[in-house]
Amino acid sequence: MARTLINMPSSAKRGEVIEIRTLIAHPMETGWRPGSDGKILPRNLIRRLSCTFDDGTGKSLVFSAEMFPAVAANPYFAFHMAATTSGTLSFTWEGDNGFAQTETAAFTVA
Repeated sequence: MARTLINMPSSAKRGEVIEIRTLIAHPMETGWRPGSDGKILPRNLIRRLSCTFDDGTGKSLVFSAEMFPAVAANPYFAFHMAATTSGTLSFTWEGDNGFAQTETAAFTVA
């Protein structure tokens, strides 16, 4: 399991634009580096980040990004969202070898 950080306000006024920042620490490998035994270490990359918002009436995609081998070892993303209704944000990172991790953060609109 990778370590994730999500930095965002827990509440905002209706119509306010908020910034959401995410970071994931993951043992990434390019698939080109030799290990201590001289054999190439298998590729282990995070390939996609998606963020959905669920307000109780359904989910909607807020942000998504596809990543490629040149991405940083611990990918950091920042994006903005307009606060319209209260709900839950779900962040899902997907990668090689079946890696998938989802974190959630509740959000209240006043």
